[in-house]
Amino acid sequence: MTGSGRDTVPGLPDALPIAVVDNHTHLDIERDGVPVDVADLLARAAAVGVDRVVQIGCDLPAARQTVVMVDTYAGMLGGVALHPNEVPRLSESGGLDAAYAEIESLARHPRIRVVGETGLDYFRTGPEGQGLQHESFRWHIDLAKRLDKALQIHDRDAHADVLRILEEEGAPNATVLHCFSGDVTMAQECAERGYYLSFAGTVTFKNAKGLRDALSVTPLDRLLVETDAPYLTPHPHRGAVNAPHLVPLTVRAMAATLGVAVPTLCEALSANSERVYGPW
Repeated sequence: MTGSGRDTVPGLPDALPIAVVDNHTHLDIERDGVPVDVADLLARAAAVGVDRVVQIGCDLPAARQTVVMVDTYAGMLGGVALHPNEVPRLSESGGLDAAYAEIESLARHPRIRVVGETGLDYFRTGPEGQGLQHESFRWHIDLAKRLDKALQIHDRDAHADVLRILEEEGAPNATVLHCFSGDVTMAQECAERGYYLSFAGTVTFKNAKGLRDALSVTPLDRLLVETDAPYLTPHPHRGAVNAPHLVPLTVRAMAATLGVAVPTLCEALSANSERVYGPW
């Protein structure tokens, strides 16, 4: 599973000095025909200082699989939700209420520590589906608060509405903007509200200066790191299949942007993850 092409997973980078968490990954998803060997991927990640992951299942089959996976792997916690792009499809088929009921049941599992990813996506869902996404986002926010779970938010081209709905509903105690994509102003507002900003491999892309500017104003105690594997592979492997063992590339890029030592950032990322999700 190693290599540098688009149809393989890149090899191991230099290990981090202090272990961190991949805060958001999808080890249920096969990309570009590359088989997913979860045990092997977790072992590779641990070898480079990524010894814990948060596996996210954001449709019903993935949510069910996530519950099985967190019971199997000690280094894995999980999250379940209905992705915003799933909601209009489920509504059209008449299955949305049953899906909500199953997600709530799965979310009660003690090793499911996250309700997510939920939120808004105006890129793949047009105006006709946005009302349903808003209702679903509010439902998931309420679920996270009722179950005292962290909330992980998907926000694509919907920054203002995401922040507005969080303000209207009242955010859960631990609220994470997964794969943060906002600007400096949004990063500052999120930090002021006490939200956590999770940065993915996109922060390493050469054309992502605005994202690095947002990172640069984010306090260390609000930062998380993720892969969103098998997507958003960090430079210099952009376009290849992503995996948790590539987190060190993103961490080192983040440390350079922030002007802090890599061990200092690793300590903060690990402590923040434990604060959000609890012990593994």
